[in-house]
Amino acid sequence: MAISGIKGFNDILPGEVETWQTIEKTARRVFSCYGFSEIRVPILEKTELFCRSIGDATDIVEKEMYSFVDKGENKVTMRPEGTASVMRAFIEHKLYAADPVNKLYYMGPMFRYERPQKGRYRQFHQIGCEVTGVTDPRIDAQLLTMLCHFFGELGLTEPQLQINSLGCPECRPVYRQALQAFLRERLDQLCDDCRRRYATNPLRALDCKSAGCKEATVGAPSVLEHLCAGCDDHFARTRGYLDALGTGYGINERMVRGLDYYTRTTFELVTGLLGSQSAVAAGGRYDGLVSDLGGPAIPGIGFAMGVERVALLLADQKFSKRPDLFIVALGDEAQLEAFRLCGALQRKGFAVEIDYEGKSLKSQMRRADKLNARYSMVIGGDELARGTAPLKTMDTGNPAEVALSAEAIGALLG
Repeated sequence: MAISGIKGFNDILPGEVETWQTIEKTARRVFSCYGFSEIRVPILEKTELFCRSIGDATDIVEKEMYSFVDKGENKVTMRPEGTASVMRAFIEHKLYAADPVNKLYYMGPMFRYERPQKGRYRQFHQIGCEVTGVTDPRIDAQLLTMLCHFFGELGLTEPQLQINSLGCPECRPVYRQALQAFLRERLDQLCDDCRRRYATNPLRALDCKSAGCKEATVGAPSVLEHLCAGCDDHFARTRGYLDALGTGYGINERMVRGLDYYTRTTFELVTGLLGSQSAVAAGGRYDGLVSDLGGPAIPGIGFAMGVERVALLLADQKFSKRPDLFIVALGDEAQLEAFRLCGALQRKGFAVEIDYEGKSLKSQMRRADKLNARYSMVIGGDELARGTAPLKTMDTGNPAEVALSAEAIGALLG
């Protein structure tokens, strides 16, 4: 009996992986323009890290984390998100000592035990960015503009930026009390999760997908009406800087985050093309997280995007790389020459394919067509004798006689 993969842990196959590589390459290129450097953090962390950063009353900590006790009796967790791990590394290695302003990005798998569905799996992949050491709302606007720039570079115009402010530790408790008072009269309409979270995390009712919660929260007080003067000014200036950069956005007063560490600016890029999984990227400001994790009082802001969801938006596009050349060889001597040329051209950076089974001319040409090679070359006894062979453009069929040398062939391949 064959062994199958684990539910919610997916293989990324040839034909798909090229899309992922394009996403990652584009992210690296765009992020570097804005001064970001890559950081790589481990998959396994101490469970306490996520309990302290994400919050004990969140769905992630309560129900979704892959946690276990290792052989050293340590409580460990496979990372469910990237920000906490990056901030842990930022603190542990004292990256703030040289400069509190750090611009970091990461890529890799995350793990949450939840019901697998399209674009949302138990092992999923994120690309994220974090900025530390800046409170000025210009960095909020610049980060959001960079995120929109990234999607534009992929040719995606559908995800739309939505923003909100969640206030700060001074004004959010006042809003929480107002929201709790509003929900107290409607507890019987809330789903089981939102009733359970009513005392600890009532804001989650605002973005619950349950029909009862949606109905119950109609007319709920707006967080924007409860911001303190500092938060109100920060949000206004963020919008002003977005306008100055020409970055389009909408305000979504019901937007909240599932993680406790967010403050002030929060945002999502949303699309109607993926069904209920509308957010392809999300994030916000977390000015108290570094100090909560034992570091200095340094502010931060960041985002993460779901690579699976971005790949779904690119599903109609083809990113498979074409071989530059397929060398057809007829006979033992020609096969040796084709093998030699193949190796020399590959060392020059060209993608070259050959036949390994001594198949017929017709079969080898079919293989060249199947691989969608840009050029083909047929080498037989006559070609070996004269030291040249026709290099044919597969799209047009036009041949050009070329010497059997890697230098000459490479010059024509470009």
